[in-house]
Amino acid sequence: MRILMLHSQYLSGWASGENSVVRDEERLLLEADHEVVTWTPAPGPELSRARLGSNALWSTAALRTVRRLIERHRPQIVHCHNLFPMLSPAVLREARMGDARVVVTLHNYRMFCLPATCVRDGEICELCLGRVPWRGVVYRCYRGSLPGSAALAGSLSMHRAIGSFDQVSLFLPVSRFVHDKHVQAGIGADRMLVKPNFCWPRPRRIGSGDYFLYAGRLAAEKDVGTLLKAWRSIRAPLILAGDGPERQALEALAPPGVEFRGTVTPDQVTKLLGRARALLVPTRCNEGGPRSVIEAYAAGVPVVATGLGALPEMIEDKVTGILVPPGKVDAWVEAIEPLADTGTAKRLGEGAFERWARLHSPDKGLLELERAYRVALDAKSG
Repeated sequence: MRILMLHSQYLSGWASGENSVVRDEERLLLEADHEVVTWTPAPGPELSRARLGSNALWSTAALRTVRRLIERHRPQIVHCHNLFPMLSPAVLREARMGDARVVVTLHNYRMFCLPATCVRDGEICELCLGRVPWRGVVYRCYRGSLPGSAALAGSLSMHRAIGSFDQVSLFLPVSRFVHDKHVQAGIGADRMLVKPNFCWPRPRRIGSGDYFLYAGRLAAEKDVGTLLKAWRSIRAPLILAGDGPERQALEALAPPGVEFRGTVTPDQVTKLLGRARALLVPTRCNEGGPRSVIEAYAAGVPVVATGLGALPEMIEDKVTGILVPPGKVDAWVEAIEPLADTGTAKRLGEGAFERWARLHSPDKGLLELERAYRVALDAKSG
């Protein structure tokens, strides 16, 4: 099969889950002998905010490049990931000018939420769900920028009006939760196929683990503060891998036994998982389908997380991990306590690995990706 993959890269590099998904799916398809061409432009320092805003509306440069790629490679599938700011939804129209079918992965909530997270001021916000996202402009939801928020809202509104998103043959939400939110936003369920992410194998954890691990941004919506308050009553080592705007305040709040590692590389995360008793996800937002959970499962590490967003469908309570109500310090203490037992920690780790092997392995990922492409191609004659 001939595939053209398009993705406007995030500047966070390897730390971006979407960047990793694009890279991994390209490798997966190439190893299965598909013909894959990938174009992943990234905004450079030479681009002004005004230029980035105009790109979000209609990038003529991106259209020219996509046109050349389609003429040269004649793909059967044009698979789009992130469209902003370097591509814009205009490329969806260009992709359909040829004979290709267009597939778009829904990693998050960008189709109706300017920051793509459904979070404002550290809390869940769905004011723009099913509406023109003007409220996101009022609150400067895109990186705190009024011009940036206006450009992104204008792009979403304009391309809805002129039917650019109607060029998509199939949307691929990464979880049932993301699927349901986009149904609420107005996309027909018949135009979507849930396709969870996969990850490559990881070294298996040896034993039951020596410490608990948090890996992610230190930001308000991640609610690491609740975790640290709970840790005042927990006698176990805790490692926080990551950085962010809340780090200084969290360091002041942390009890003894908590170690801040700062920003770490993917290899370091893999090593940390190899000795982790559990990965902790104390988020207060509707996570769409975090890869960190899948990566922990691949290492045979259970996950303790709040029951928000896609997490309840990813974590089988008391089988692959433990679900906790958001913002409840006592609930976190109660959830961590059973993991002090070596047998429980090992049992949940086995459950986590079994789920990865069954639902998130490369073999499963390839089958689901190829199936999605076939569905999109069949829609051509439908």
